Amino acid sequence: MIAGPCSAESEQQVLDTAHRIAATGKAQVFRAGIWKPRTRPGTFEGIGEAGLPWLARVKKETGLLTMVEVATAGHVEAALKSGMDMLWIGARTTPNPFSVQGIADALRGVDVPVFVKNPINPDLQLWIGALERLQRSGLRRLAAIHRGFSWFDHTPYRNSPMWEFPIRLKAAFPDLELIGDPSHIGGDRTLLPGIAQHALDLGFSGLMIEVHVDPDFARSDADQQLTPQAFEEMIRGLTFRQAQPTVGMRDRLAELRGLIDRIDEEIAHKMAARMELAARIGDHKRAHQVAIMQPARWEWIMTRLLHMAPDLDLSEGFVREFMDAVLRESIRRQTMEGAVTAPGPTAGSQATDGEGLDQG
Repeated sequence: MIAGPCSAESEQQVLDTAHRIAATGKAQVFRAGIWKPRTRPGTFEGIGEAGLPWLARVKKETGLLTMVEVATAGHVEAALKSGMDMLWIGARTTPNPFSVQGIADALRGVDVPVFVKNPINPDLQLWIGALERLQRSGLRRLAAIHRGFSWFDHTPYRNSPMWEFPIRLKAAFPDLELIGDPSHIGGDRTLLPGIAQHALDLGFSGLMIEVHVDPDFARSDADQQLTPQAFEEMIRGLTFRQAQPTVGMRDRLAELRGLIDRIDEEIAHKMAARMELAARIGDHKRAHQVAIMQPARWEWIMTRLLHMAPDLDLSEGFVREFMDAVLRESIRRQTMEGAVTAPGPTAGSQATDGEGLDQG
């Protein structure tokens, strides 16, 4: 269990939070961001190296291991010099091969655990590539942090879980530890227990939870942080399943079928979202007297997916049959008068995004 504030804001805030987390007995590692990559300048971008001595005090006074995010070789050097026990690479850094390689070079010959968050966009190869760069620098104590992906789906979550991605990553690296990050997946503290339980049910090795002594006044990501008391209550409410030894084919088959069931649920939810977009496109076309079927658009979709198929180890025949079925259902939804009944943006406000994602 990894817990701590999104950002180290002051020495008092860091120490108060750490001591209260330590008192729960529910965490082994204290996390805090001191360099905060933000989308736009002018927002709080972290306290910088000034926060490293605060974390050193946390370790000395509470016995918790300490962990910070690094995005450059300079960050790595400063963190190691101050005695940080663990490092993590954030979602904005993971997809940049130059940045990851710089971190990997700075860590060459250093035996320190490094955790790699998934990239912001759902690209498994970028996630794998970051781990491989670290491995090639001699790092062996690696783990992956699943924090969800930015996606167009209208879901309750800040970042779509897309559980199939960590499952596929685990299939590629069976010995890799997976850590769930419910805080960034949910974006809302009320959603954290359910997401955390789902991760544990899938066999994740642990969780990273954002905990702040006074979350409502946090300088970053206030909505997704828990108080130390709420953190303790959440952990006490989770079910930690004992790992059962796999004996014979029957147990292994049941395990694999369980993973398939999870992925099938994800597929069903995504197809439902896709068909809702198709219906919105149909309403928009109907309002502007545009023909439902647009052959050039569909040809572009099919060509793009067939080009992707070999990299995904999917046969051309399967892709064609599957997408033909999708086309038939999309046309059916678009020809239904007033198909969109769910609350949300109007059909017109969705049309531009929808045309880029559906049959159109």
